[in-house]
Amino acid sequence: MVWSNLIKKGLSLRLLQPAVKRNFWSFPGKATFSSLASDVTLDRVDLRSAPLTTLSEDEEMMRDTVAKFAAEQILPLVSEMDRKGEMDKDLIQAMFDQGLMGVEIEAEYGGTNSTFFSSILVIEELAKVDPSIAVPCDIQNTLNNRLIRQHGTEEQKNLYLPMLATSTLSSFCLSEPEAGSDAFAMKTVAEQKGDYFLINGSKCWISNSAEAGLFLLFANASPEKGYRGISCFVVPRDTEGFDIGPKEDKLGIRASSTCTLNFDNVKIPAKNLLGELGQGYKYSIEVLNEGRIGIGAQMVGLAQGCFDHTLQYVRERKQFGQKIWDFQSMKHQIASVATQIEAARMLVYNAARRQEAGLSVVKQGAMAKFYASEVASITTSKCMEWMGGVGFTKAYPVEKYYRDAKIGAVYEGTSNIQLTTIAKCMDGEG
Repeated sequence: MVWSNLIKKGLSLRLLQPAVKRNFWSFPGKATFSSLASDVTLDRVDLRSAPLTTLSEDEEMMRDTVAKFAAEQILPLVSEMDRKGEMDKDLIQAMFDQGLMGVEIEAEYGGTNSTFFSSILVIEELAKVDPSIAVPCDIQNTLNNRLIRQHGTEEQKNLYLPMLATSTLSSFCLSEPEAGSDAFAMKTVAEQKGDYFLINGSKCWISNSAEAGLFLLFANASPEKGYRGISCFVVPRDTEGFDIGPKEDKLGIRASSTCTLNFDNVKIPAKNLLGELGQGYKYSIEVLNEGRIGIGAQMVGLAQGCFDHTLQYVRERKQFGQKIWDFQSMKHQIASVATQIEAARMLVYNAARRQEAGLSVVKQGAMAKFYASEVASITTSKCMEWMGGVGFTKAYPVEKYYRDAKIGAVYEGTSNIQLTTIAKCMDGEG
């Protein structure tokens, strides 16, 4: 039974409620909760809590449902999608049907009405089978849905959230040829002309763009103000003057599309401005801090998926009259990697729980993304070595995990950017 049906049949509570009942978190004193973490206020947090990996019944149900879906519907298509560099369209719709693309979107808009932590579990489970499939789920849930839920007008929410929850992929459009890590150096401009904006410029490395129907575009409406002129706009795919370039031929996550976008006198109604004029730089920073937790989950899932495939092999493969697993040196290497994966998972889960509690995740999100990306690279490299020659062939999935892992250190902020963020937070702390 799909998760969305479980929601409709009333079998799911808000994930935080059973957690509180089972003393996963205890909030004595004044504590108020809402569907958005930014609305949460805590006077005092009781530090007594269950382990980070302890899940509520709803969270376990979500994880198990997604794992089953991934094994049955995604796994048979992974190799072909990677070879073609194309995502299966029926699979995309199946993800919507499962309720995986609008995890936090309220039920009134057709969403799953769940939590941020649940979206992290979904991303992790999908990435165990195919990191490419985790990409659109990650972007939709941790970036674009959140932007519209937090900053959209009622009219925008009523129009866009049902689409994002049930049928329409979206893209987050920030990077440009001259504005990668220095994202606020963007050259794309939005000139206001009465009741509309005229947009000119280009974006690059935009995920989901070959399939997306909605694009959340960041452009500068007041270049003379520098980054304080950056604003966010909702751009439908069929807008005149908006052109989507060919897909990049990438090393990894090949089924996930990445394209260049060109805007040539694109006329956007003023009502498509998301939030306040000139606040786009704040919105992008806030949502990327949370989105990095999603990338961390993707890398943890990737590492675990690769590790699980390899562990099965080394427990069966024999050399010198015994299983590879039985060599002490192999056990030590494998145990070391298993420990690193678990440590990365703890960083990701802690950041996600902090987000739900309304606490800052600037440092924790950066740490989760940085370390999980490092662990994914280490894990996939070691797994290839443990499997020997067969690990280097496409007959086994390890080489794909190896290729897919590298992107973790690149998108939504390079590893060096994460380290810079962590260091800045440390400066502020002491």
